[in-house]
Amino acid sequence: LKCLSLIMLLGVVCGVWLTIAARSGSEVAVSPGFLESGPGLGTPDVTVFMTACAAGLAVATGVVGSAGRLRSRRPRVKPEARLRIGTRGSPLALAQARDVESRAREQLQQGGEIDICVISTEGDRILDRALADVGGKGLFTKELDRALLSGEVDCCVHSMKDVPTTVAPGTEIVAYLPREDTRDVFLSAKYATLADLPDGAVVGTASLRRQAQILAQKNVVVTNFRGNVQTRLRKLAAGTVDCTFLAYAGLKRLGMLAEATQVLEWSDMLPAIAQGAVGIQIRSNDAALRGTLSQLDHEPTRLAVETERAFLRALDGSCRTPIAGQAWIGPDSRLAFRGQVLSADGKQRFERVGDCLPCDGPELGKTLGDDLRREAGEEFFAELQRAASEHAAANAPPARVP
Repeated sequence: LKCLSLIMLLGVVCGVWLTIAARSGSEVAVSPGFLESGPGLGTPDVTVFMTACAAGLAVATGVVGSAGRLRSRRPRVKPEARLRIGTRGSPLALAQARDVESRAREQLQQGGEIDICVISTEGDRILDRALADVGGKGLFTKELDRALLSGEVDCCVHSMKDVPTTVAPGTEIVAYLPREDTRDVFLSAKYATLADLPDGAVVGTASLRRQAQILAQKNVVVTNFRGNVQTRLRKLAAGTVDCTFLAYAGLKRLGMLAEATQVLEWSDMLPAIAQGAVGIQIRSNDAALRGTLSQLDHEPTRLAVETERAFLRALDGSCRTPIAGQAWIGPDSRLAFRGQVLSADGKQRFERVGDCLPCDGPELGKTLGDDLRREAGEEFFAELQRAASEHAAANAPPARVP
């Protein structure tokens, strides 16, 4: 509208100027009565004036158009970040966030900016106690949930095995990246394989699942062993423990597979629910971002992980429950699942297996979880909770003296 008004004004001015020039030859002067009605302006003058205005409008349009083209050649101001990715600050979490950044950049419009926003979580700060003793998996996600829901970040990247079975209200997992190898690895400077581990060896792990599975096989001493991958490797090198376990996926993403002493098959140690899977969480009402990030979703991973999480949900699983489970799509294009729950000392184990069409995976996971829970009995799960509470009390730091 501003440009149109300017064109019209310039056109009129040019018309006046050209009319005056036409009437007076080379003398250009405006008399006070030039545009007044009466003898001063006859019909020929009106024709000249209108023709001159049209010519003036054409000239003015060209001038404004040229100015617009010049203005369009000016450098554009760098746009604000289009996508803010929330993540924990550990090296592994950052590696996963950068993977998402790389994949998302291809989906954003050219020139879109991406920021990685590091958010400290309570789970990262409390390292002197087992995760089961201080609140479970939610310690790794609640600060990220808060940042997402408040609009501080647009999405969050998670290791899905750290995500509670029910995500925060108002959010959803919009995409799963292609899953990495789900197996665990055995690490030791003293023993070449898990089979070589002698009675009485000290095993460092904060995972009740790993603890139960190793105690089912070996007469060893298990001690709490928390921290990021680098921290645990330093403790192992210092001789704090004889061995420990890590996820193959984490070591690979960090480029540290050479640290593994032995890769364990599922028959030796069944992996955790959702191990090796990375998920992207968004606000449920963000339709535009859903349209962008959903293109990163790897369907086979989604089908497998949602089956495993349905199994875990049916068992009311948490870090206080030694639960393992894996789903996969076989060569026959059917989804297969194997899941188990153990007592903390590994002496009791309940297991279920099944298969179905991939689209029915979550229903299969729930059904097998419900069946296993009925078989184990509520007293079994109540005993697990009592054992976890006793363990937490025994390992609580001493109270500070005022």
